[in-house]
Amino acid sequence: MHVVYIHQYFTTPDQKGGTRSYEMARRLIQAGHRVSMVCGTSDLIDDGGQKGKIVQETVDGIEVHRIIEPYSNAMSFPRRWMCFLKFAKRAYKQIKTFKDVDVVFATSTPLTTGDSGRKAAKFHRCPFIFEVRDLWPELPIAMGIIKPWILKNYLKRMELRAYRAASHIIALAPGIKQGICETGYSENQVSMIPNSSDVELFRPAESNDEVNADPRFGKPGEFRLAFTGAHGLANGLDAVLDTIGVLKERGVTGIRFCFIGGGGKKPHLVQRAKDEGLGDFVAWVDPIPKKELARILPQMDVGMMILDNIPAFYRGTSPNKFFDYLACGLPVLNNYPGWIGEYIQKYNCGVVVEPQNPQAFADTVVDLMHRREELPAMGQNARKLAETIFNRDILGRQFIEAFEKVFAGN
Repeated sequence: MHVVYIHQYFTTPDQKGGTRSYEMARRLIQAGHRVSMVCGTSDLIDDGGQKGKIVQETVDGIEVHRIIEPYSNAMSFPRRWMCFLKFAKRAYKQIKTFKDVDVVFATSTPLTTGDSGRKAAKFHRCPFIFEVRDLWPELPIAMGIIKPWILKNYLKRMELRAYRAASHIIALAPGIKQGICETGYSENQVSMIPNSSDVELFRPAESNDEVNADPRFGKPGEFRLAFTGAHGLANGLDAVLDTIGVLKERGVTGIRFCFIGGGGKKPHLVQRAKDEGLGDFVAWVDPIPKKELARILPQMDVGMMILDNIPAFYRGTSPNKFFDYLACGLPVLNNYPGWIGEYIQKYNCGVVVEPQNPQAFADTVVDLMHRREELPAMGQNARKLAETIFNRDILGRQFIEAFEKVFAGN
């Protein structure tokens, strides 16, 4: 079958960002299917000065149609929303030119990809599958990003139109599936397929010589806690700086928090750390390609799962970084309750701390540093979880089965 795959933020392992769509598209191709990827660009990808164009190339068998529509997480919400609308409009227009389309698949966020996906499926008279990575508009409303009632209603109607048009929906977290079903969508037509661990690319490290020799990551021998990915409003990284402030007051030394990534809140975070004299505790590293991250990340001591304390996040997110930490064999320090925290506790692969409690967070960090000899056992449990429940090959087969079932029933 010919699958048209819409993902505005599509990236490959040679680029910076999550690679779920790349990996799942490759698996569809390996299963004998054809994939046309319709995607955008961002500040993490060099557009080559080709703004306004559509660049076509083949990447590892994936037919990529990249719409050069500049986007950055650092943009204001109104500017980002305009980028979303422009991409959706241009994606639909591009897909209308395709031939012999069997399935249209759109993955959010943004929610607007669902709009272009359902319209494209209707045009080609084929099934539409929708993947929900975050519940929109529930999450941005809970975060206070979307306030006008007219915009809330507009987005809610867009969400329901996408669900009702879909032959099948893939949810990335238990709370996402629950939220979809609460709209009246049949539970039997929703597959819960979370983000996954690439156990081939990410592997436990035999030493930390590289990061010890790299001044970007602090001084040799320091106890390193890594955070990777977006530094945005949702990530709540001020909570980590609050904790660092407590450690500084206590006179603790030898700890380095390594923040790898970028985003709208990063300038604020960097300035705050400077203003409060936290430089001996932090390392700010720009986004790095996935393949380089796979070398660096396993050499850290702990991976940090940090989100703002918003109840909608507890069961409604599926952050890539968590699954990368597991594959690296890193113990995970998580600062919010929910389904990920439950896995950490059940499989003893890290520690869950109470949200918005910098004193408890600081206590846990110091305790982990003093129990360094126990961390490898937690790391082994993390790796085992990556190799079994969250193995990308296992979840990839479930992903393909969902497509083939929809196609067969069409």
